[in-house]
Amino acid sequence: MGLILDTSVLIAAERRRFHLAGLFAAHPQERFFIAAITASELLHGVERATLPERKATRLAWVEQYLSHLNVLDFDLEAARRHAALWALLETSGSIIGPHDLLIAATALEYDYSVATLNAAEFQRVPALRLADVVAFVVS
Repeated sequence: MGLILDTSVLIAAERRRFHLAGLFAAHPQERFFIAAITASELLHGVERATLPERKATRLAWVEQYLSHLNVLDFDLEAARRHAALWALLETSGSIIGPHDLLIAATALEYDYSVATLNAAEFQRVPALRLADVVAFVVS
């Protein structure tokens, strides 16, 4: 069993608005992953930091997670799943953001669930399982 962490969860954890350790503890049987696009999104945040101190802090935070979470490749089979899902959602008028679409396709290809704070978007994806993460949001 696997659980893919969406970027929204990791960003919220960085901002101390999500209890990531609590999520890990609540799912001891799960293996945790991120999609390759999530790694890119996190690294993009590092590159966008304008202050050197902020960039260094972000980089340390991102590298810590990248060293502890397995990154799922976006391979040919995931690309096939992505193309079919993209066409389906586009035809039905339910398209989601391009990065979320990559995450959803990856989750479906690996048969993993997604932990996200953007459930409204991901719920448009047929057969995609979402983890209930509301209890880990820090207000």
